[in-house]
Amino acid sequence: MAHRVFGITGWKNSGKTTLTERLVSELAGRGWKVSTIKHAHHDFDIDKPGADSFRHREAGATEVAIVSGRRWALMHELRGEDEPTLDEVLARLGPCDLVLIEGYKRENHLKIEARRLEAKDRSPLTAKDPAIVAIASDHPVEGEQVPVFGIDDIKSIADFVEARSGLGKR
Repeated sequence: MAHRVFGITGWKNSGKTTLTERLVSELAGRGWKVSTIKHAHHDFDIDKPGADSFRHREAGATEVAIVSGRRWALMHELRGEDEPTLDEVLARLGPCDLVLIEGYKRENHLKIEARRLEAKDRSPLTAKDPAIVAIASDHPVEGEQVPVFGIDDIKSIADFVEARSGLGKR
């Protein structure tokens, strides 16, 4: 099953995570089942040294599943393998109404570009990426060919995401 996806992209400190979090909250509040994928550009770990699962990975396990009555997680150590493609990650997700994808700047799915004055880089991404179909900004933006939303206008941004991703309203 192909997932319906919509991306949030932007430079470091542009507000991507906050925008993603607020969109998840708004869309889930509207009754949609939303999943997310976050691309990290650095070494990260969701485990703690000394935990049983950490010890399993340190011993050489490629995949470790942690399961409880409240949640489960699957960690996969690449151990020299290439980073999985976005499509490969999407294929591992369970059914949902929409997957919000944070990052993956160079992929072709529809995206909204987050812009904040305090971003590390403020050069527009829209000129080089036709998949960017809107901008969410904390400052006035001129000269763009796509809709521009205030970064805090979550209801309007969620309406736009619903319409552009084919969700329809509930």
